[in-house]
Amino acid sequence: MNISENILKTLYGEKAEAQKKRYEALAEKFTGLYGEGDIRFFSAPGRTEVGGNHTDHNHGRVMAAAVDLDVIAAVREEEGSVVRVKSEGFPEDVVDISDLSVKEAEKNTSSALIRGVAAGFKNAGLPVKGFTAYTTSNVLKGSGLSSSAAFEVLIGTIFSYLCGSNVDSVKIAQIAQYAENVYFGKPSGLMDQMASSVGGFITIDFEDTENPVIESIPFDFGGSGYSLCIVDTKGNHADLTPEYAAIPAEMKSVAEFFGKNYLREITREQLTENIAAVREKCGDRAVSRAYHFFDDNDRVGREASALKNGDINEFLWLVTESGNSSFKYLQNIFPVKSPGEQGLVLGLYTAEKILGGRGAVRVHGGGFAGTIQAFVPNNLLDNYRNALENIFGEGSCYVLSIRPVGGVEIK
Repeated sequence: MNISENILKTLYGEKAEAQKKRYEALAEKFTGLYGEGDIRFFSAPGRTEVGGNHTDHNHGRVMAAAVDLDVIAAVREEEGSVVRVKSEGFPEDVVDISDLSVKEAEKNTSSALIRGVAAGFKNAGLPVKGFTAYTTSNVLKGSGLSSSAAFEVLIGTIFSYLCGSNVDSVKIAQIAQYAENVYFGKPSGLMDQMASSVGGFITIDFEDTENPVIESIPFDFGGSGYSLCIVDTKGNHADLTPEYAAIPAEMKSVAEFFGKNYLREITREQLTENIAAVREKCGDRAVSRAYHFFDDNDRVGREASALKNGDINEFLWLVTESGNSSFKYLQNIFPVKSPGEQGLVLGLYTAEKILGGRGAVRVHGGGFAGTIQAFVPNNLLDNYRNALENIFGEGSCYVLSIRPVGGVEIK
């Protein structure tokens, strides 16, 4: 098996040697199940949200980045229209892509995503063909790193390379979102797929959701002196749907006061000028969450400028500001119905004490029972990990890096 050391170092940095062994093991599993053949390797990364917490659903801006956890596949091109995908630990998916109609019985399955990505390619006038694949993933489940988007982007990347289409990474992300929305049945936004497909730091402006503006932000995170840590607080995720749903609903209620559908269509000044009437109509929490939207939406642009200027300290200050706003104004740290369950609060407190004003720490993703994101100075990394794992258990702190490349063939 010949894989370039350079591409492995680009994707995985110091973890390149261990990742090479992962690909070797993948090849053995493929041939053990499907026999010998001309095998090609593909990868698509998970992602982390860096700025713009709960802004996208009100047509705001977000910043996200690909991480060095990924879904990888050993792939053999096949004659005909059948796609076989065996994901480690799951039953094999067998999808005949000559039939691209939506299957209600496939909703919420990986087969639906495969068929949906194939349909997205065909709808765009792009070719697809059959293949056999074995996949493994180290993208953490339930961590806000979006393993599902990585899988969708992986399938799109395979089709693109096998068919020689060289499909733009933005287009692959849009097709992946289409598959998740229409075929899988989940009304997701575009941030997860875009970060996975494009790679590195990106900003997305959803003011026009039909034509979101994507900007790639070049920045050498590997040379910054910091590590990205994601901590699983082991919170109870049961029945949190009402908590998540209340955030966009309350934000939109403020916009509706002004005859608009989304907060992006009004200004902070309009809200302030009419605050008494809005409080009476929408409630104080809705107003507080609207203020968070305006501030975090502006903050994304400032974060991007800081990275462009190579100002890591300004960037980290803004990440911390976003976290403070999420805690105080967005209020997505613990569910109001379960005030006794505040693992995120304890984790954030401990992280701040360890960091002592250095680096950055914030809630990651949707919040409530979720994860903590921190940018930790490398010389504090051991202390940080030990302190957080003392609360949430061994193995709960994952040390990651920013991956500069999105979905790609490994060769």
